Amino acid sequence: MAIERVIGHIEGVPVGTVFHRRKDVQEARLHQTNQRGISWLLDMDGSRVSDAIVLNGGYVDDEDEWDRILYTGASPGKEKSPSGRLLRSQAWSYTDNAALRLSFERSYPIRVIRGYEGDSRYSPSNSYRYDGLYEITDVRTAISKYPAPDGSPVNICQFDLRRLPDQEQVQTRLERHVVDVLDELSDESRYEERFPRARSVRVRRLIRDTAAAQRIKHLHGGECQLCGLRLLGPDGRPYSEGAHIRPLGKPHNGPDVAQHHLPVPQLPCAARHGGRHSGRRPQRDPASALVGSQSAAAAHGAGRALRTPRLSSLSPRVLGEAGQTS
Repeated sequence: MAIERVIGHIEGVPVGTVFHRRKDVQEARLHQTNQRGISWLLDMDGSRVSDAIVLNGGYVDDEDEWDRILYTGASPGKEKSPSGRLLRSQAWSYTDNAALRLSFERSYPIRVIRGYEGDSRYSPSNSYRYDGLYEITDVRTAISKYPAPDGSPVNICQFDLRRLPDQEQVQTRLERHVVDVLDELSDESRYEERFPRARSVRVRRLIRDTAAAQRIKHLHGGECQLCGLRLLGPDGRPYSEGAHIRPLGKPHNGPDVAQHHLPVPQLPCAARHGGRHSGRRPQRDPASALVGSQSAAAAHGAGRALRTPRLSSLSPRVLGEAGQTS
């Protein structure tokens, strides 16, 4: 029993439908046969016009850019090698080529089905897929990239196809309405006022032990442990910051304990010590620095002085990145 087919979309077969067998494509009325590349039917005047093509790597001169296709006409099977190279020139009088050219002349849309042996960029991996309607924009006689076995040039029937706009790829009234509404919204968005959007972000930060910094500053009376400078604020109280010898964050991952703090006045003492925040070494580099006042030393036992590590043992990078304060 013959399968009735039409020009254009097939009702009930939306664009993007996948078929596992070529015969399924035929039974869905998308194509005339389960083997040939060009499908045709009889027009109202009895002429053969093409309604669909299968793009499945059949000819070496085919080119697929999704929205544009360079399609090679058909040849009898005996005139083509298994690799897709032609053994002789094609003819416009061949039924399939004549039908596809007549569809061009009558401006009929063509259904395009891509198979798994086509261009891997746009073809399904192991099936066939209906990719919508295309229009034929030009036809010509061209020369194949590969000559015949005897070295003579091979003429091919060549077709340019262009995919129709998305509005032409929908099939139902509801689908068309949705596309029209989206187009209207897209046009309006070009002229509407735009305002910045707010968004929530997560911040990950280290929670430092401020009590440890306060204890070490109180222990040393606010004196700088690099030079002994002691800054006083307007209220007469010393001002200093607790700087970590080794930064807490990555990649140093220093400990946040009292033994790891140095009380350092922020200004001008930081500048005097060679840019603690800039990565330079202190201008003077004693073998060791006496830390704390007499009361601080007494607090740790008579005749005992607290000492920092030798400054020369701290690299410029560590000294410079020790600018994390609590």
